[in-house]
Amino acid sequence: MGTFPAAKVERWQRFRDNRNKALAARHGWLTLTSFQWLEDSPAAVELAPGLWSTDGTTASLTAAPADGLSLVESGDAVAGTITAALADEESLMWVQFGGPGGDQVVVELARRAGRYAIRTRDAASPVLTEFTGVPTYGYKPEWEVAGRFEPYPEPVDVPIATANPLVDGVHRTVGEVVFHVPGSGHEFRLQAEEEKLGALTVTFHDETNGESTDDWRKLAVPRPRPDHSVVLDFNRAINYPSAFTPYGTCPMPVKNNSLDVRVEAGEKLPSSD
Repeated sequence: MGTFPAAKVERWQRFRDNRNKALAARHGWLTLTSFQWLEDSPAAVELAPGLWSTDGTTASLTAAPADGLSLVESGDAVAGTITAALADEESLMWVQFGGPGGDQVVVELARRAGRYAIRTRDAASPVLTEFTGVPTYGYKPEWEVAGRFEPYPEPVDVPIATANPLVDGVHRTVGEVVFHVPGSGHEFRLQAEEEKLGALTVTFHDETNGESTDDWRKLAVPRPRPDHSVVLDFNRAINYPSAFTPYGTCPMPVKNNSLDVRVEAGEKLPSSD
């Protein structure tokens, strides 16, 4: 039994290492430098060459060879007008430019709330180049709590806000995760979304938000067991990309997903010590 906690800490540290490595991807979330809606007539944008527009269903980019733009997928130079069409909530790493290899900045095309936008992702962004890892609370075994999943007969779509006030979101609630936490005598019920292979995601507020943690965080919950039991390891609570960048469109928690306790576990504000 003496090695059991040590093994848990080791697994958690591996999780943290993988999390920091993923965040430090060359054109990942730490590299966002703008979020801009496209207009209905060709226009210049900030931080990227070319003329950009949308007719509502398709996005268009017109560029000359001198702009130095190329397609991310093929590396082919952009000369003239190219178009792309996305479904809502889809993104496309569309074109790139800049730097010695012509790929320092990637321009992501996105469709959010039925509108087209672009986000520039600059591998030279200081948020990435100065990144040394996300501050976290130390591992606390008491914040690994048992609970149960109570599925709904059918998923329920709940309107939510996002990190961008101009983008509305939808939380497809598949049921509620029910549990107790340290420091509270009552039961909590948080609405959950379903991920691949039956895993769940819970997005939540708690009393540390705005002090030591971001305004909200999320927790991945492994697939419920056949008896509907689940384990919520708040040591693995993580920030949404919007904690690191003002250019995210990350979903806020549904109205009642708040814990009236301090969840002093998981990731802290990126600027915290």
